[in-house]
Amino acid sequence: MPTKITLVIENPADPARFEDAYTEIAELAAQLPALQRLESARVWPKEDGTSTPAHRTLDLYFETYEAASAAVATPVAGEFFQRLIGTGVPFTGLFSDIEQA
Repeated sequence: MPTKITLVIENPADPARFEDAYTEIAELAAQLPALQRLESARVWPKEDGTSTPAHRTLDLYFETYEAASAAVATPVAGEFFQRLIGTGVPFTGLFSDIEQA
C-alpha cells in the first residue's frame, strides 16, 4: 500500500533563519532513496494574522511502508534529520497508509 511520511514542523523563533536552512533540508529530503514524490508546503497564518501550530509540512511519498522505512534508515536520511533537528524547531513525523477512494 502506498505510504506517506508527513513532517509537521512547528513555528520557528526566527522564521527567516529557518527558511534559509530549510532549502538545504528539502534538497536532502529529495535525495531519499525510492522517494516517488515530495510535497513541501508553508502553512498560512490564521485570518487574524496569528500563527497556527505549524509553520511547514513536508510530505514524502513512497510505494510501500517497507520502502519508506528503508529510506529513513539511510545515510542521506540521517543527514536530513540531523539538519532538521539542528534548526531547533520541534516537529512531528507520521507514517500513513494512503487510502484510495
